[in-house]
Amino acid sequence: MGEAQLKGTKPSILMEQYKQNFTKSENKIYHYIMENPEDVLYHSLTELSEASGAAEATVLRFFRKLGFKGFQDFKFLFAQEQTMASVQESHGTYMEKIRNNMTRAIDHSYESVNEETLEQIVQVLDASRDVVLFGVGSSGIAALDMQNRLMRIGKQTEVTTDPHFQAMRATSMTKDSVVVAISITGSTKDIVDSTKIAKDNGATVIALTNYIKSPLTKYADHILLSSAKESPLDSGSLVSKIAQLFLIDLICTGLTIKNYHKAEETKMKISENIAEKLY
Repeated sequence: MGEAQLKGTKPSILMEQYKQNFTKSENKIYHYIMENPEDVLYHSLTELSEASGAAEATVLRFFRKLGFKGFQDFKFLFAQEQTMASVQESHGTYMEKIRNNMTRAIDHSYESVNEETLEQIVQVLDASRDVVLFGVGSSGIAALDMQNRLMRIGKQTEVTTDPHFQAMRATSMTKDSVVVAISITGSTKDIVDSTKIAKDNGATVIALTNYIKSPLTKYADHILLSSAKESPLDSGSLVSKIAQLFLIDLICTGLTIKNYHKAEETKMKISENIAEKLY
């Protein structure tokens, strides 16, 4: 079996994670597959090459780049995915479609998470006393939510959502600092620039992103992947936020388990103090 099969990750998720690193010819293959999923299942390698406008050698390299032995290896798993998708496809109300999109985002993110990487991230955050969360726009909202979650279990962190403050804060970091950089695309220039500064100063970088290869992940020591398809017109969608919050919940829960008694004691004290502010 190919590497992708061993991972158990759906082919469409793998393509989504790698697409920012595709060449012009590989993008042609990717778009053809996503726009003609049923046809691809019945194509030979030569037919896919002709239909997508890419050379056969390029098509073969494309699938091997994703971790498959070749086209047949890819097609086998892609057929399984398409079968499941057709069963789950809903033609109901927009309420049902939104629910299905959110459920799918969490399911796909669950499949993308590497448990060993998750445990390493929990260990790094637990050991550090200088943890800074970077995010801008909707990812900044996710960073604030992560701070709120960590504060409730006694883990103090700092959130910086302003690009100028991020650059200044990154400049003061050391090898004892940890940056959690949150970006769906991994291509937000402000985040990438600030993360590079932090990395150059010796900080450990954790990236929460949708793509395995992006400008951001080049500077990351640990990468935790979510999976929520987002077109440029859907930037900042709730589905993408749900995928981000899923990763954040995993990290916070891992830290809670690791420091169970302290976390429970802190949550109890916070609940008591907040209760006094309610009528």
